Amino acid sequence: MATLCRPAVSVPEHVITMEETLELARSRHADHPQLGLALRLMENTGVRTRHLVQPLAETLAHPGFEERNKLYAAEAKARVPLVVRRALEDGELSAAEIDMIIYVSCTGFMMPSLTAWLINTMGFPSHTRQIPIAQLGCAAGGAAINRAHDFCTAYPQANALIVACEFCSLCYQPTDTGIGSLLSNGLFGDGMAAAVVRGTGGHGIRLERNGSYLIPGTEDWIAYDVRATGFHFLLDKRVPGTMEPLAPVLRSLADEHGWDASDLDFYIVHAGGPRILDDLSTFLHVRPEAFRHSRATLTEYGNIASAVVLDALRRLFDEGGAADQARGLLAGFGPGITAEMALGRWSRTPGRSRKETR
Repeated sequence: MATLCRPAVSVPEHVITMEETLELARSRHADHPQLGLALRLMENTGVRTRHLVQPLAETLAHPGFEERNKLYAAEAKARVPLVVRRALEDGELSAAEIDMIIYVSCTGFMMPSLTAWLINTMGFPSHTRQIPIAQLGCAAGGAAINRAHDFCTAYPQANALIVACEFCSLCYQPTDTGIGSLLSNGLFGDGMAAAVVRGTGGHGIRLERNGSYLIPGTEDWIAYDVRATGFHFLLDKRVPGTMEPLAPVLRSLADEHGWDASDLDFYIVHAGGPRILDDLSTFLHVRPEAFRHSRATLTEYGNIASAVVLDALRRLFDEGGAADQARGLLAGFGPGITAEMALGRWSRTPGRSRKETR
């Protein structure tokens, strides 16, 4: 049975606080007719700090889409290997034992994907399968876990590596002054994460079931408008309310598995904002404390897109994990509006490794 091992997470060294973010909004948008609303929305995110791949002055400049995308590629190559090496160590595997790499990112573009560069430079076999995922945005972290689960279920002796790299600050657009854009300027941060999913062996979450769901008619609620200046993020004001229709979907997935979504031992979900977590607590009848790891990621790093789920899971590992066979839910939410969901049990006893089964 596929096991999701401890994720490795890294954030860039440049930090911006919420106080600095609010002051920037006041100074750069002093004449904005809805500045007061934007400031309140940013304060209500619960974000205290975010990490940026560049110093703040360079982040605020816009040298053009071409230069930004070059920076995305250069910084990904410089920073991703660290989390990959740590994830392999935590999964007790070598690069030679990886059969598939799933790379998720929605904040830059490379073709071939970074997967090709990783294979060529980090010792992964040339026959390693590659699955780059871009357009699922924040939901891609959950999708990567699910596709790795599917792969390792189909090939029980195989192992998959998940890599998430998000430099949201490279999507900052100084000319976008809508409320959704201003809120995004105070919400999103940069971060990288990686995790191994083993077909056999390893300890962590033994994945048992996964599912996907798209809320009909919402494909324009979270979107990119791609222009000469790059990716312009579009965020509909109805997005924070999407947990009301999605909570029954999470409950249905658990019901199909014979579990009660209101009575699980741990919850690892994408923290797009505080209302997402508050509404899940309400509609699933779960104590707010159950989402403490997701909320901690939001507070310390902001919304780091596809890497949120992996960072929240890393925090559960760092807390000491859960009891053996504890039942849990993982979920990522993003454009579509799409939910990528998984159920699994915590396993403290590693199964047999691939080497032991040979």
